[in-house]
Amino acid sequence: MKRKLSTEATAAWIRLMRVPSRVLDCVEHDLKKAGFPPLAWYDALLELSRAPSGELRPVELERQMLIPQYSTSRLIDRLVDEGLAARRECKIDKRGQFVEITDAGRELQKRMWSAYSAAIDKHVGSKLSDADAAKLCGLLDRLGCSCGDARSETKSDKTETKPAPSRDGVAAR
Repeated sequence: MKRKLSTEATAAWIRLMRVPSRVLDCVEHDLKKAGFPPLAWYDALLELSRAPSGELRPVELERQMLIPQYSTSRLIDRLVDEGLAARRECKIDKRGQFVEITDAGRELQKRMWSAYSAAIDKHVGSKLSDADAAKLCGLLDRLGCSCGDARSETKSDKTETKPAPSRDGVAAR
């Protein structure tokens, strides 16, 4: 027998759809107020800095960030124009290229983390106890998110003064 969709499940769905954009808008506002570029810049620089050699193919960066190809191309262009990343030809496949984080990109990503982490705390951390946050991660894990990975990475990032992981499954956005 097929289960009927409950009012509670529908209400949960509506909240899941609304909260990412609302929280992200607040975080983006806080970054802008602090004089930083958009959160997507941070995410791209974070993914590049996490890559073993500090470089990724554009398609890999696109996959890591979960944004469309055309957005990735424009983002890479902006990062390169600002000297935060550099394009490098692939020696094996001359048609391919890599995007590599520069020292200036690493520095900006580290500076942005202070405003980003404060915004996360303001818009999420201050509204949930650690127990509530853990419970929320568990619930989101059941829906296919990977909060478990974010928790372990965030702890190690704090000790190394590196930024927290980019947004999981939500355009971390």
